Amino acid sequence: MTDSSSAKAKTGVEGLDDILSGGLSRGHVFLLEGAPGSGKTTIALQFLLEGASIGERCLYITLSETEEELRDSALSHGKDIGDQVEIFELVPPESLLDADQQQSLLYSSDLELGETTKLIFEAFERVRPHRVVIDSLSEIRLLAQSSLRYRRQILAMKHFFSRSDATVLLLDDMTSEAMDKTVHSVVHGVIHLEQLAPDYGSERRRLRVLKYRGQAFRGGCHDFIIKTGGVAVFPRLRAVEHRSGFERSSLASGISAFDALLGGGIARGSSTLLIGPAGTGKSLFALQFVEAAIRRGERAAIFIFDEELGLLFSRTKEMGLDLEDLRDKGLIHIEQLDAAELSPGEFAQRVRDRVTSFDAKTVVIDSINGYQAAMPEENALILHMHELLQYLNRQGANTFITVAQHGLVGDMKSPVDVTYLADTVILLRYFEAEGRVRRAISVIKKRTGQHEDTIREYMIGSNGLTLGEPLSGFQGILRGVPVLVGDRQSLLQTLDEDGANS
Repeated sequence: MTDSSSAKAKTGVEGLDDILSGGLSRGHVFLLEGAPGSGKTTIALQFLLEGASIGERCLYITLSETEEELRDSALSHGKDIGDQVEIFELVPPESLLDADQQQSLLYSSDLELGETTKLIFEAFERVRPHRVVIDSLSEIRLLAQSSLRYRRQILAMKHFFSRSDATVLLLDDMTSEAMDKTVHSVVHGVIHLEQLAPDYGSERRRLRVLKYRGQAFRGGCHDFIIKTGGVAVFPRLRAVEHRSGFERSSLASGISAFDALLGGGIARGSSTLLIGPAGTGKSLFALQFVEAAIRRGERAAIFIFDEELGLLFSRTKEMGLDLEDLRDKGLIHIEQLDAAELSPGEFAQRVRDRVTSFDAKTVVIDSINGYQAAMPEENALILHMHELLQYLNRQGANTFITVAQHGLVGDMKSPVDVTYLADTVILLRYFEAEGRVRRAISVIKKRTGQHEDTIREYMIGSNGLTLGEPLSGFQGILRGVPVLVGDRQSLLQTLDEDGANS
């Protein structure tokens, strides 16, 4: 029983059908183009095997690769073509290879092009397939020798296939010197693959639908990877398409002084940015909310770009937070990411999967500095972060992102300004007092309610985080070298008491 009656032929490529609004329209000819190594053959095999899985007859006509190479390619992804797909390896007729049989009155290209087309049509008539792949058009373009003959040949093939209601995928490796766009105007749709080579790290691949007649599709560039099992595409995230209902309640961190600074806590479905120089404890403040979420019976997802997981487990365990045990119990998902090997689209998809399948209500991204390394440009980072944060907010998840500023005290700069994207911004600072380096925290922005406008000192000790009373006797703390404006003795006594409580 086949599914040929449905309007769309699913591609079998994870994420691609979503971009194509369900798949390829049946009975039409499509072009899949890209440089060698971009993944065309893998997608084509997935397309045919998807059809074979629902009982459709499938034909792969190859002018460039041998049947053995195609079968080996499929096996490398754990797929055995077997007799599911008919492979027709088109080779020149023996008469064209025999010098004694060469014609002197006709160009050999005339014979070869006509013979090649004839063999393609004969193979089609013999199999009568529902799905066809022709690999590749570059061979036909070379035989045609002129743009006019090439266009006529493609039109002839299109009309021939249209009479049989077959869905045809033409592959083009774009190796011709002149970038002929003839096929673009003839086919029903065009999918373009490209492969980027960053200065460091593995190659990045992305996909774009250039054309799809009579059909809305998800425009723009979409990251994809080639993994064992085939191609996986990560559709570009659009937060406006995802909305869920939830109650906007206030969530506490579990540290009374910290909650007071935040005006009672943070709102559910909001994003919080923790910004400050290295070593100020940004990750610890974020993990404080993870611990609070676990106590509420919720799950959390933590994505680490910068720190080695073993070291993180060790130092948090000393403070009474056993992340490794929580992970083993299935209460948190924690993942260390390599920015050099990860595209922005793949990262967004991983976060979405944790929210939908793992039901994570607290998400920590540590840090934006590492995330930025996965971006080709800063502008792309801002757009990706905007969509990701909006998506998480609409799912009722609380997001905590950290940014390490350049410098330690005084005039510090951030690698990228994302403060306007976050609903709450928490600023961490070093300051010097009486020959000691101390830490200060303040909330400089909160969209979802009131908060203290004070600056509090905080300590990091064996018991975790401890916040002191507001520092009202200093001026210039955020610059790093404050000036004493209050009573010296009482202020120093307050600082000492805070230090002793830690």
